[in-house]
Amino acid sequence: MTLVNTVADLVGRTLAELGVGYAFGVVGSGNFTVTNALRRHGVPFVAARHEGGAATMADAYARMSGTVAVVTTHQGCGLTNALTGITEAAKSRTPLIVLTADTAGAAVQSNFKIDQDGLARSVGAVAERVHSADSAVADTVRAFTTAWRERRTVVLNLPLDVQSQIAASAETPPNAPALQHIRPDGIALERFLELLAAADRPVFVAGRGARDAGPEIAELARHTGALVATSAVANGLFHSDPFSLGISGGFSSPRSAELIAGADLVVGWGCALNMWTMRQGHLIGKDTTVVQIDLDSAALGAHRPIHLGIVGDSAATAIDALDALDKAPVRVGYRTDAVRDSIATESKWSQVPFEDLSTEHSIDPRLLSLELDTLLPTERTVSVDSGNFMGYPSAYLSVPDHFGFCFTQAFQSIGLGLATAIGTALAQPDRLPVAALGDGGFLMGISELETVARLKLPLLIVVYNDSAYGAEVHHFTDPDTDRTTVTFPDTDLAAIARGYGADGLTVRTARDLDAVRTWVSGPRSGPLVIDAKISSDGGSWWLAEAFKGH
Repeated sequence: MTLVNTVADLVGRTLAELGVGYAFGVVGSGNFTVTNALRRHGVPFVAARHEGGAATMADAYARMSGTVAVVTTHQGCGLTNALTGITEAAKSRTPLIVLTADTAGAAVQSNFKIDQDGLARSVGAVAERVHSADSAVADTVRAFTTAWRERRTVVLNLPLDVQSQIAASAETPPNAPALQHIRPDGIALERFLELLAAADRPVFVAGRGARDAGPEIAELARHTGALVATSAVANGLFHSDPFSLGISGGFSSPRSAELIAGADLVVGWGCALNMWTMRQGHLIGKDTTVVQIDLDSAALGAHRPIHLGIVGDSAATAIDALDALDKAPVRVGYRTDAVRDSIATESKWSQVPFEDLSTEHSIDPRLLSLELDTLLPTERTVSVDSGNFMGYPSAYLSVPDHFGFCFTQAFQSIGLGLATAIGTALAQPDRLPVAALGDGGFLMGISELETVARLKLPLLIVVYNDSAYGAEVHHFTDPDTDRTTVTFPDTDLAAIARGYGADGLTVRTARDLDAVRTWVSGPRSGPLVIDAKISSDGGSWWLAEAFKGH
């Protein structure tokens, strides 16, 4: 038995021994003790400047490291400040512990008193609670198990009167529970194999739920003649496959979209097949058979009609299908030499000609993205904020694998990109981290630029600056619409960045990027902010698709 002082210390120790990877937060009086307990027991901690940033950092870290992360908050206002980041994580099924203080049970008149359990459930998170000194280990293990095994965001409430209770001894927490791979039903698997055998042009689309099943899905695709693609959040999963179409949906190149739409069988692997991934359904032909594989039965057919739904783990389903096909010959299917050559020469956006809109005072965002893709090292991570600009880094900046791309878009909030890049940079420290932001999102989350500078992260922050909320400017097309509320004066973001302790660079032409080459060559001892004055694109193609759906 190990002697501990309080429940707060016991909770910190239990989470540390269960293997949480990193903790993020803003420390107040309510979470001061438990945060120090996490640190004392070996959990690295990053002090953010806003709880919303801390929650998003933790979300990104968990996604890009494959471990459970922690965000710690003060009771009441600390939790509500973090709510947008928590909502994004919950909607993305990120395994995350929100370790939040709560008011004491008797403190019914406290300024900090809110229904924290109800708040957590309202955004799709799981509400848990440490009830007493006697149950503290079990309560903490239960919260961790739910986060890890079910891939859920769990709000673990730690009331002030409970965390201060004396816990004289504690049992050793069990090891992190092993994930169980749920195998598909035998009848459903047989039907799946029949559909694969009948398909001449199958396409596999892997999503968030299949990010750990890339090799298995790729091998089944090779065996059955299927092309492979991903949703945006799984970008990079099939990076080296010559039959990969990249991202399916609004970010698809014309040739990739044509090949997906030409499929006679589309299989969604842990993928919602929603309006974004299927372009309002335009990538599914009227005679196309649709199969969806997911651990969550409620996800099957949630966004569009399907012909077969399989409840099962993506890797386990692919393995079982491969085992059943062990003696069957490898099929050509959609993997013809002509298709492979077409993918090699036409499927990347970098291969699609465009009219350069650059001027003496602004750079075309496509040219900017292409130039950056060339001059940055291959081993990189790209974190993308939301907004009119976001397709450019998503489509033009390549990544080496699915741990190279972090896309916090489940809640579609702007302002999360900078904090996303911090969590990603800490999860993948051997790669050059890149944050791709719009000017609106950058200014909304700018408090965390001080965090980047303080940590001396070698983060390249690319601001696609059109001095506007571009989506609203371009996509509300009524000529009588007053857009003065969404356009702003030109701001010297490079100067602001220098005030935070980062290097700042204004880019108006491709020649201005020479300074980026110098920074990339080293020693990269801190962040560089690129204030890229971009030319108007008249409205991005991916948001044009989306706005048609509203």
